Amino acid sequence: MITSLEIRGFKRFEVESFDLRPLTVLTGVNGGGKSTVIQSLLLARLAEAARGTASGAVRLNGPLGLALGEAKDVLNWAIDTREITVRLGGPKGEAWVYVLGLPDSEQALHLQTLRLPVQSAPGVGRDVKDPAFTYLSAERLGPRDTLAVSAEEPDRIGVGVRGEYTAQVLALRDTRAVTSRRAVREPLRNPGAAGPQLRLQAEAWASEIIRPLRITARVAVGIMAGTIRFGEPGLGGEEIRPVNTGFGVSYALPVIVAGLLTEPGDLLIVENPEAHLHPAGQSRLGRFLARVAGSGVQVVVETHSDHVLNGARLAVAQDRTLRAEDMITHYFDHDQVLPVTISDKGELSHWPSGFFDQIETDLGGLARARRGR
Repeated sequence: MITSLEIRGFKRFEVESFDLRPLTVLTGVNGGGKSTVIQSLLLARLAEAARGTASGAVRLNGPLGLALGEAKDVLNWAIDTREITVRLGGPKGEAWVYVLGLPDSEQALHLQTLRLPVQSAPGVGRDVKDPAFTYLSAERLGPRDTLAVSAEEPDRIGVGVRGEYTAQVLALRDTRAVTSRRAVREPLRNPGAAGPQLRLQAEAWASEIIRPLRITARVAVGIMAGTIRFGEPGLGGEEIRPVNTGFGVSYALPVIVAGLLTEPGDLLIVENPEAHLHPAGQSRLGRFLARVAGSGVQVVVETHSDHVLNGARLAVAQDRTLRAEDMITHYFDHDQVLPVTISDKGELSHWPSGFFDQIETDLGGLARARRGR
């Protein structure tokens, strides 16, 4: 488990440190640095993938959906070196240090690996295609008639950065093509599911979080594409195309499937899990991600939704699927980052100004407007 993160010289951070827990929630103002925290973890992942290669290059555009531009664009303007450092810490004082340097070329589209830890950081792994590390970006795919398929070994395929392999993952685990992770782990099983298989569990969780659904996933080998079709309980075997179910299903399903695929020690990073979901669904998805974190997975969530946060609080206070000490929220204000912890009753340690207080601000404004009429 990674318990701390220090960033030096990367984008807006000259030097900044963060405590990390099994569930770490990043929230706050736009442009405050939340994405930079996630991207620092992605850089460490890509540096591991470059380990042993002749060039040692970490590409800033393409892998893991990154589009960071030129190397000079990601260097903090206030530092006097040409290095970016990502330092990860462990619970027993371990340190995993990744140092990346700017190449001599001013137009370089990559960073150069200067230093790597002897052993990989937990969850970061050495192989960029290892499903133990999952990153789901904010730009997930909306409703599609067909989805991509990966040529990787079936056991190694995850949902993809944009959820593009979700259909393939579900379909493969309904066959004997996959030898591992065919059944969802006991702590993550939905008691209402018809069985422990991934598709049945995904169906049960999606029905609870989004709306009642039946899921059918296939891989059309001849055209190298995956398909997902949905159904509604009580309507027989009629299949509904994704475009007729709305964006919420297509955006949330990869998050659910990715969570169900995890094993203890994995690292799951999700941006904006709340996208296109009804507030009740946002809350339930927050509870689900907290359950994943409570099962031994490290989960990092970037969100603008108080419903996601409150769902995680309910997981601590009501479900007891996550311990209070295993959750931390970092609130990114305009010029500072404030950590917020939680009690076993779901109470937050403090409520900084601007921290999910807009509803009170707006209701106060409406009350004053009524009094003034």
